[in-house]
Amino acid sequence: MPALPRGAGSYDDVGAVARTSDGLTTAVSSRGFTLVADEPRSVGGAEAGPTPYDYLAAGLAACTSMTLRMYADRKQLPLTDVTTTVTFDRVHADDCADCDHADGRIERFTRVVTLHGELDRPTRDQLLSIADRCPVHRTLEGQIEVRTVEGR
Repeated sequence: MPALPRGAGSYDDVGAVARTSDGLTTAVSSRGFTLVADEPRSVGGAEAGPTPYDYLAAGLAACTSMTLRMYADRKQLPLTDVTTTVTFDRVHADDCADCDHADGRIERFTRVVTLHGELDRPTRDQLLSIADRCPVHRTLEGQIEVRTVEGR
């Protein structure tokens, strides 16, 4: 699998390379870091690693926590620790009162942000609003286009 030296490159170079041979267990390389993705045994995987949706949820959780840490540091807020938990599920649009869709299925991430430190209510509210500004959150809510071309 092609891999850049660990930590090398930018987001625009090579985002990720995935290679699947036998079964669903997939080797993934991103900026030289090696990961494994798989599916649960119940759907034919070997349970050798997180699913692609697990990685998507992990990306949102990590970006949220990192964004809040950077903001708190820049504003010198007494945030000692932030934990972000993200779950993913699919719901029918008619079961989702806060969703824009009127029919079909909604892909929904639920994010729980736990803030630690001597933070008053207005500061906590400000941090929670900053969570919505994390780049992965903005990407997921924005217009996304995926182009597919055949490699050689």
